[in-house]
Amino acid sequence: MTAAEFTALLLLSTATTFTPGPNTTLSTALAANLGLRRSLHFVLAVPLGWGLLLTLCAGGVGALVVALPPLRLAIQAVGIAYLLWLAFKLARSSALNQAQATQLNITFWQGVMLQFVNIKAWMLMLTIVAGWLVGHADGPNRFAIILPVVLLFGGLSNLTYALIGALLRDWLSGPDNSGLRLRWFNRAMALVLAATAIWMATF
Repeated sequence: MTAAEFTALLLLSTATTFTPGPNTTLSTALAANLGLRRSLHFVLAVPLGWGLLLTLCAGGVGALVVALPPLRLAIQAVGIAYLLWLAFKLARSSALNQAQATQLNITFWQGVMLQFVNIKAWMLMLTIVAGWLVGHADGPNRFAIILPVVLLFGGLSNLTYALIGALLRDWLSGPDNSGLRLRWFNRAMALVLAATAIWMATF
């Protein structure tokens, strides 16, 4: 892989992973509601899911998804439904306490599986495979370079958003601990998730 190709890969990864999406929105919301430590399982689940997704796309599953519209539509439909469900749960949460926060908790494996119904993640991995792997004789060597980049950016981007959410946590509780700020923050995050679901429907 040339220096120019690697630079292009870094630029693509930066542009696609640090822009708002379902993962970064959830990382922010989880850290704001549950605290940074209790959101790290989701932050770590994202790069694992991406790594598995990249491996599958490199192995030909991505081409199968593209070649079979019903399969692609099924993945898209499940992803949209799941994001809308998460948006609904998030919009209903309004207090920084154990009972309410548990409603938002997403397990590690749910975070991993979310990547398989995330059209944005699929498009990123398909783009990487098509642009950096397909047609190159040194495919295995390229994959060994690309995989750590995908894992790194998947983790760093979500950790960054989780840190933002954690920094907002005290402010969101409000001076009187009424939860009004948190309620509107969660509704705003829910709207972002819903908008992402609508955006996914246009692909």
